[in-house]
Formats: sequence, C-alpha cells, structure tokens
Amino acid sequence: MLLYIHGFNSSPDSEKGRVTADYMRRCHPQVNLVQPQLPCDTRAAMALLGELCEQALAKGETLSFIGSSLGGFYASFLVQRYGGKAVLINPAVAPYHLFDEFLGPQHNPYTGEDYQVLPEHKDALLDFDLPAIANPERFFVLLQTGDEVLDYRDALTKYHCCEMLLQPGGDHSFIGYGAQLPAIGRFLQLP
Repeated sequence: MLLYIHGFNSSPDSEKGRVTADYMRRCHPQVNLVQPQLPCDTRAAMALLGELCEQALAKGETLSFIGSSLGGFYASFLVQRYGGKAVLINPAVAPYHLFDEFLGPQHNPYTGEDYQVLPEHKDALLDFDLPAIANPERFFVLLQTGDEVLDYRDALTKYHCCEMLLQPGGDHSFIGYGAQLPAIGRFLQLP
C-alpha cells in the first residue's frame, strides 16, 4: 500500500494528490494507492492513518508513504511505528509551534468544511513528535528553499542523515513535484 498523506487544509484532490494518482495509474497500476481525506482533528487523523496501516499489514502488504507538509510529519511517525519507507515533501517538523497562528475558525478550500482549530489539536501533535530519526534509510526528503510556509532549514536539520533533494527557490507546494515521481517510485521500490 502506498499511502498519500495530504497537508493541513488540503486534500487528495490537491494538485500533488491528483498528479500522484495519475502517475500511479499510468506507471504503477498494481500499487494500492490510498489517499484518504483526513479529519481536521489531529487524533482522529492519526487514528484513521493507523487503521489503514494495520489493515494493509494484516493483508500482508508492504507500506510506503508520501507525505506533504503536515502529512510529512504524520508519515514520519507512521514509518517509525509500522515500518516501510516514506517520501516527505517540504515536511512540517514541529507543527505544534505553528498551530497558535491557526487557532480558531478554519476553512478547507478543497472540502468546503468549516471547523475550529483548538488548543488540544496542537497538544495532540506533541504525541506524534519524533525527537530523532531512528531509521534514516527509510526516508527521502524533498525540500525547496523558497518554501513560504515552513523554514526548510528545520527539515534540513532534522532529516540531515536521510536521502535528500534540496532545490533552490520553489515554494511550499514543491514546484515541479511531478518530475520527481520517477525518483520517488525508485526510492519506494514500487513494482
């Protein structure tokens, strides 16, 4: 199973989600690509992701992850808990430090959902934090220095021992992401 994990206020219907699904259909049709719409609640999102991993493992499937932004934070935790490999795209390293600016009403432009970010959502993120990367060979990190949302240097520091692609410029969406999908497939050893 390849689990694509979108970021905060995003969706599998984002450009990266659609490009990933199209590429997998064309180039790796035998891969079980799962792209859930995550609940806004942090604990509920991680419960859903954990359940999907456990179901895949029960069927004897291997696990692979692509996580973007907050999805990269989640993917890091899931790899450490369940195994497998992950590709992280401009990952959030310590999203709980950023959540203060998002407390209160939010609107997901992809789903149309209005919801509240509460202090407990921020606190829940701490439960999924990894102080260090125990298995660096399981990670491929894609960073662009022009990320306007996250400071790429935080991910550069945390994942310094992992395989990495650091590109100058770009933005938080990771401009040119589609061109990286063949390298992503090779790293994840997709059939």
